[in-house]
Amino acid sequence: MLVHFNDAVADLTKPLDISLPLADSTKNPIAWYIDKPVITPVTMGDWVGKVSRGASTNFNTILFNPHGHGTHTECLGHITKDFYSINDALKQFFFVAELISVTPEAQGEDLVITQSQIAAALSGKTPEAIVIRTLPNDVAKQSKNYSNTNPPYLEEAAATYMRECGIKHVLIDLPSVDKEKDDGKLLSHKAFWNVKDVNNLNDDARHDATITELIFVADTILDGSYLLNLQIASFVNDASPSKPVLYKLE
Repeated sequence: MLVHFNDAVADLTKPLDISLPLADSTKNPIAWYIDKPVITPVTMGDWVGKVSRGASTNFNTILFNPHGHGTHTECLGHITKDFYSINDALKQFFFVAELISVTPEAQGEDLVITQSQIAAALSGKTPEAIVIRTLPNDVAKQSKNYSNTNPPYLEEAAATYMRECGIKHVLIDLPSVDKEKDDGKLLSHKAFWNVKDVNNLNDDARHDATITELIFVADTILDGSYLLNLQIASFVNDASPSKPVLYKLE
C-alpha cells in the first residue's frame, strides 16, 4: 500500500521496525541497575495460567520498567514534580523523520554527541523527528546491560539545537540522552523539553515533544528521510514501552 505524505510516497508494506522486544531473558537490554523483566503465569491455588500446565489460556503477569527494559517513549513528566502522562502528550503518531548516523566524540572519559555533529548530519533539514544511530553500531546493543558503563550521550547544546530547529521527537539507540551519572542534572532532557524549573513548570515547556530511547537501527536501514509511525501503549505514566516503525520516503 502506497501512501502520499507531503511530497513523498511511503510503502506501508515495507515497515522497518526499530524497537527492541521485551523478554523474560538475561539477553533483554537493561539499564539503570535493575534486574531483567519478569513474565510469569498467574497462580491461584493449584491453578496456573499456562496452557501447557492445564489451563485454558496463557495468563501472564509482566513486571518491567519502561525506562530500563527496552524501547520506550517519554514525555516531560519524566523530570517534573507535577504528573504528566505520555498518553496525553503524544496525540499524533505519524511524522517525517530524518535518520542520521553519528560517531560520538571523545571528551575526557566520555563519548558525546555534539551540536556540530547533529547540524552537519541534518544539513539544513528540519524534520519533525530525528532518529540517531550511534556508531559503531554493534548488534550487542540489542542485549546489552548498560548499567555502570557510562554510555555516550547528547551534549546540552545538541538538545537545545534540535529544540530550536523545531524537532518534536528525538529517537536514540542509547539508554538516555543524558550522561548516566550526572548528579541529577538531566541537562539534555531539560533543554529539549525547555523545562527551566522542574518544581514550577514554565508556560513554554514542550508538552508535545517526546524522547524515545533504547531503539536499534540495523545497518541495512540507510540514513535519510522516512515516515515514522511512533506507537505507544496507552499507559497513564511519564513513559510507555513503544514501537517506532520507519517507512522509506521516496
